[in-house]
Amino acid sequence: MTPSLLTTDVASRFYSRWLNADPVRAGMVAELAELSMSPELFARLLQKETAAGMPLPRAMRRVRNLVVATLIERDLSGRADLAEVLATISAFADFVVQTHLRELTAELQQMHGVPTGAESGQPQEMIVLGMGKLGGHELNVSSDIDLIFIYPENGETQVGSAEQRQLSNHEFFIKLGKKLIGAISEIAEDGFSFRVDMALRPNGASGPLAASLAMVEEYLLVQGREWERYAWVKARAITGNAEDIAALEQIVRPFVYRRYLDFGAIEALRNMHGQIRAEVKRQEARHPGRANNVKLGRGGIREVEFLAQVFQLIRGGRDPALRDRSTRITLNTLAEKNLLLPEEVAQLQEAYAFLRNLEHRLQYVDDAQTHNLPAGEEDQLRIAQMMGYADTESMLAQLDAHRAVVAGQFDAIFADKSCGASATPESEQSISVTQSLTEPDGGDAIRAHLNTLGFEDPASASKRLQATAQSPRLQSLPETSRGKLMALVNAALPLIAATANSRNETLGRLLDFLETIARRAAYLALLTEYPTTLGRVIRMMNASDWAAKYLTQHPILLDELLDDRSLNAAPDWSAFQQEVQRQLAAAEDDTELQMNVLRDLHHAQLFRLLAQDLEGALTVERLADHLSSLADILVEATIGAVWKSIHNRHREVPRFAVIAYGKLGGKELGYASDLDVIFLFDDDDQEAPALYARLAQRFITWMTSHTPSGILFDIDVALRPDGASGLMVSRVAAFEKYQLGSAWVWEHQALTRARFCAGDAEIGSRFETIRENVLRQPRDENKLRREVAAMRKKLHDAHPNRSEQFDLKHDAGGMIDIEFIVQYLVLCNAAAYPQLTADIGNIALLKLCAELELIDKTLAGDVADAYRKLRKLQHQIRLQGHERARVDAEKVQLEAARVRELWAATLGRSQET
Repeated sequence: MTPSLLTTDVASRFYSRWLNADPVRAGMVAELAELSMSPELFARLLQKETAAGMPLPRAMRRVRNLVVATLIERDLSGRADLAEVLATISAFADFVVQTHLRELTAELQQMHGVPTGAESGQPQEMIVLGMGKLGGHELNVSSDIDLIFIYPENGETQVGSAEQRQLSNHEFFIKLGKKLIGAISEIAEDGFSFRVDMALRPNGASGPLAASLAMVEEYLLVQGREWERYAWVKARAITGNAEDIAALEQIVRPFVYRRYLDFGAIEALRNMHGQIRAEVKRQEARHPGRANNVKLGRGGIREVEFLAQVFQLIRGGRDPALRDRSTRITLNTLAEKNLLLPEEVAQLQEAYAFLRNLEHRLQYVDDAQTHNLPAGEEDQLRIAQMMGYADTESMLAQLDAHRAVVAGQFDAIFADKSCGASATPESEQSISVTQSLTEPDGGDAIRAHLNTLGFEDPASASKRLQATAQSPRLQSLPETSRGKLMALVNAALPLIAATANSRNETLGRLLDFLETIARRAAYLALLTEYPTTLGRVIRMMNASDWAAKYLTQHPILLDELLDDRSLNAAPDWSAFQQEVQRQLAAAEDDTELQMNVLRDLHHAQLFRLLAQDLEGALTVERLADHLSSLADILVEATIGAVWKSIHNRHREVPRFAVIAYGKLGGKELGYASDLDVIFLFDDDDQEAPALYARLAQRFITWMTSHTPSGILFDIDVALRPDGASGLMVSRVAAFEKYQLGSAWVWEHQALTRARFCAGDAEIGSRFETIRENVLRQPRDENKLRREVAAMRKKLHDAHPNRSEQFDLKHDAGGMIDIEFIVQYLVLCNAAAYPQLTADIGNIALLKLCAELELIDKTLAGDVADAYRKLRKLQHQIRLQGHERARVDAEKVQLEAARVRELWAATLGRSQET
């Protein structure tokens, strides 16, 4: 902050008056201005004042004036920044409340006894909540303090003598609250300590001055309003017993922070802000000189606070990092979470600091709680020079620039973007459709409109629309929710019409989705507040039935469609891994919450990849790499979390590893692929086999259990030694012995697509050594060829295709043929060419075999291209929701022929189609 161009005694009339009233004060300020002010210093200052018998309230007021004068001196001289000013005055307010409460509690207990809980039998302490800027440690120097008084339980005071008069706990704490307010805010000699505002308590001015925990819980549950959620974000206990404070937080948290993403908060805060702005305009109309309110005016402090807090209310229930009470800390978190751009947050922080510094200088003049620029030119210049500007115009220009930044950001979030708000011809037509949907004979109008929009089958689309509108689920909705949903349907129809094809199918998918989320007003609010998201949903549903169903199952993923930056950003797997660990740690000792954390993080990341995939930004191979990396991280995190849940574990880090086979092993994972894994351990402790078997079983349970967030992965452990009859976990030595002496050829085939996935890296390294040794064993070529061909025939017979279409996976010339060819080549030749044991994928292995002259180079390239095409076609078919990946045979005729040709060249015979 630029130092003031005025000396402190000239800048602040309050400072000048207070200093001139006693010649020793200048020296006191000069001495204190060199120190860091803390509660310990406040206590020493207070003790000096009370040592001669001065009553506590007056002594506190004298300390308050000294503290404020010192802060003004440090601030205007440039020795204190905004953070210090806010922290110091907030700490002093805490000190004032705590000190007075201790003395007044002792006085009342002497008169009435100790308040005691009727149920617990424990002494009761009053919880004083600091609200607003005090709660966030961001108090103004001349601000009032917003307080709420709470006591734990009802009961009575326990009297010990006839002189004491028994009170109910309710009476005791109301009396205590009144005395506390009087001691802090009463204006007497030396002024006051702080003005006190109790308007935020339950039921406001009409409510009791102090409320029990039970009263608070009932009020928030039954009567708590949206604007009170905003207020309670800042609630901070200044006094009270730790257990009682924790109990209060358990009551308040679910009221403030919803477990889901609460986009309805935008509308609630928009309405609240509209009322505030309307009141400011009325004040300005009555008092034209107050036209520059830096707190409540457009682009002012309150808009910065609202910007931060709307994200807290929307997301704080799911992300504890967004529950900080400080506006400045929350803004930084928004940048870290990529919810706002770092440059946007930097501008808001700069504007906030400017506005708060300006607010302080307005208050420094006369120690008055004001937020308006003064009307007189002389005082305006005084404020400008306190801000470090030579003239008023320069300061006002900077003020306007900062307010424009805040207002622009505020409008971007809070502008009313309700569907149907714009009176375009399309929206006018859509409104008539909504009206028709509610009329029994409105079908003709709807069909005509859908025909105009280009729907392939307007009649069936019209019936579906009417069925949705008249369904019991929608009819039972509150009027506001039903109105929002129908407005979304209106807005959706022209967007669906703009898609290239499958308009009827897209409409059906969207209506399925809307019917699913109809009872969750937050989701309707999200789509209403962010119309571009509705467009993305429609494009996604048009492109993929699988995506439509996935979003319908997990509507919380709507949030992922809000921001192009996060949606299209390449995955940062290191950062993702850290976030997984952070959220798991925050949910420690809550198994269900940890399981949901893993699922929610998986769904969100998967959905981002899906969005990029549908936009054509990812190749099939690149997508598979990402999905495999995602699975690896989640497997690793799950193993760690599960091990911590085993209470009799004998070591902090398990000597345990997960080995991936199949698609995960080959890094060819798809969206809905299950995970083929086995479990190895290397631990001589006598309890190790049982503990690691429990770890493996719990791991499977964590992965496959249905929770409110769905499942994580299906797990297949059939490839473990001895299959279904084998042990769930194997010692590394036993696994090695089995692979070298007892395993079938098909198990060695599977080993070509196996790798260490998660867990103990040393075991992973040993597995890789075992794998390489097994694959490099010399083999009888003819015997190997027969066994591989026999296993291929068994698989082919198990998946008969009686259709005229070509099965991309199972038919001769399909993907399994390519995989078996590669596996045969590896097993047959790895003894001579150890580089073939590398787990580099089928395409790279085909290329390597060609370079080693094991197969024809041109043919190898053609088959590699065929594998790419077949995988891509399979992927597209899966995205449309089809279980079997089949296409017209002509579409892959050339590719299948080349695969069969390579099969004949390697395994010695052609296959029948």
